[in-house]
Amino acid sequence: MFKVPWSDYTDALLQGLLRTVEYAVLGFAGAVVLGLLLALMRLSGSRLVRLPASIYTEVFKNIPLLAIIFVTYFGLTSIGVRLGAIEAGALSLVVFYAAYLSEIFRSALAGVDGGQRESAQALGMSPLGTFAHVIFPQALRLALPGTNTMLVDLLKSTSLLVTISAAELMTQAQLITSDTFRALEVYLVIAAIYFALCYPLSQALLWLERRVRAGSPLLMGRRRRLRKARALLGEGS
Repeated sequence: MFKVPWSDYTDALLQGLLRTVEYAVLGFAGAVVLGLLLALMRLSGSRLVRLPASIYTEVFKNIPLLAIIFVTYFGLTSIGVRLGAIEAGALSLVVFYAAYLSEIFRSALAGVDGGQRESAQALGMSPLGTFAHVIFPQALRLALPGTNTMLVDLLKSTSLLVTISAAELMTQAQLITSDTFRALEVYLVIAAIYFALCYPLSQALLWLERRVRAGSPLLMGRRRRLRKARALLGEGS
């Protein structure tokens, strides 16, 4: 069954793998930042701030990612905006997944007990300090499961960038297939590579969720403070 000379395509597959990871990292990082901004806007007390964020979220939640990729790469050229495959691919992922992450982040922020904010204000903490040290760490724990799911889904969705020849794994698979005419073998191997990427990632994220549920701090600053507190308690005893 396996008749493709895979040793001839090792470099192409490695380049495709690295490009896939690059798209995933850029897309996820941008989507997290934009999604958090949208979530904060949707929780604002001002309708003028909430409305644009709500419209954005509802629009891009109900448009296929493939359509966004086509608009970004092919459509924008009609108004004089020409993006390369990397820029268009990463931007499409950011725009699409930010809408879903904004829902996750909004629910997580809204799920933090309001008494936490009141207690922090009673202690004299500023609004920014309250958000950074009280609200955000707790919301991060609540948002972690949904965010992890979105990360794995985003990694798999990079395969749609084959439509703009983005040089990721699926594009390399197309090129190898055109050379060898062994479509079944090529796509089975590429599917196995995606599995080898996504399964360990999903298991690592599940491990992280369990650690967080068990009380392990997510942020490095909180970990350092916890270690210092434990050291002080140890000295006191």
